[in-house]
Amino acid sequence: MRLLFSLAPYLEKAFILKFLKFCAVGVSGTAIDFGLTWLCKEIFKIPKFIANAIGFVVAATNNYILNRIWTWGSTNEQIGIEYTKFFVVSLIGLGLNTLILYIFNEKFKMNFYVSKVIATGVVMLWNFFANNYFTFAA
Repeated sequence: MRLLFSLAPYLEKAFILKFLKFCAVGVSGTAIDFGLTWLCKEIFKIPKFIANAIGFVVAATNNYILNRIWTWGSTNEQIGIEYTKFFVVSLIGLGLNTLILYIFNEKFKMNFYVSKVIATGVVMLWNFFANNYFTFAA
């Protein structure tokens, strides 16, 4: 019973809607991330982990703008501080993303893009909770 009450905030309609909006924004970020990563790696022949970082950073900036406006509806006038917090969360996410990508691609010899999908899923959860309770916390 205690577990049910501790999960109650996460089962509220507003929280679920916020998570779904975050996921929708994430789809656009993922398209930017994967597209730019592919372009940098395959066309411009940039090393894969640098290409991954470029895609991730550009996608994170896109996601900040969309999440600020739509997901969290932030009216914080200190946009620079808020963006910095979002970017710090994203940098930690980039570290996690790169570590997971390295483990699955280099150690387990999984396809680079399959490894990237796994990394993206794990980092999505980190980013949502960190941004909800740190970046956009009321």
